[in-house]
Order: sequence, then C-alpha cells, then structure tokens
Amino acid sequence: MTLDVKDKKALSDIRMRKALEFLEDARANLKETRIRTSLNRSYYAALNAVRSLLILEGVNPETHDGAVTMLSLRFIKPGILPVEIVKNFKILLSRRTDVDYGDFDTQEISDAEDSLKIAEKMIEEIDRLRKKLMADL
Repeated sequence: MTLDVKDKKALSDIRMRKALEFLEDARANLKETRIRTSLNRSYYAALNAVRSLLILEGVNPETHDGAVTMLSLRFIKPGILPVEIVKNFKILLSRRTDVDYGDFDTQEISDAEDSLKIAEKMIEEIDRLRKKLMADL
C-alpha cells in the first residue's frame, strides 16, 4: 500500500479511534456479563491498535495472522516493543477464535476481565509509540 505521510497519519488516527471504541464496547459488555462479546471486542480493539501502528510503516495486513507476523517483524524483533505485546496479542486472538467459532462455552468471566486488561495495556503502549512515530514522520 502506497500512502503519503498525511494519509498514513489520518488512517492511523481512524484505526486508533476504532480501537478505543471497541475497548469501550468490551468494558460495557463485560459489565453486562456478555463474556463472549467482551472477549471479541477486546481482541478487535487490540487488532485495530496494531493496524494503526503498522499503517505508519506502510503495512496493511489482510489477515489476523498477517497482523501478528508484521507486528513481530516490524516492532518486536527489532526491540521497539516488548515481546509480551505479541504474546498477549496471540492470547487475545486465540480467545476470540474460541468464542467466535467454538461450540462450547468454556470462557469464564475471568478470561474476559484478563482480555480487557491485556487490550488496555496493549493499546496504551501502542498508542504511545504511534504518537512518537507520527511526530517523527
């Protein structure tokens, strides 16, 4: 994807706003004990935060695994972000896959609470780096 700096920044902002909106949805659903939906929204909040960061590098992965791979290659392997970010992202992806495609309810409220905390921390770290990268573009 070829975008100019202005477009990268605009798309990054849109994706981060979406991440924050989905994070609020995860909180609201958790409060109403909609565990599956909360788990789903926590993952998509984190995914949109990751995508908001990757687009600044001109990277626009088309799959969930592509987002994991590109996050690892661009930000984890070079030591820009801690490895825990990608490990936690994979946990969120696994939980989201389970609730979206699994036939049995094996999720606990503690899973939704943990997923929300993971997403909050990821978004905070990613947004801090994103703002720094945007200032440097």
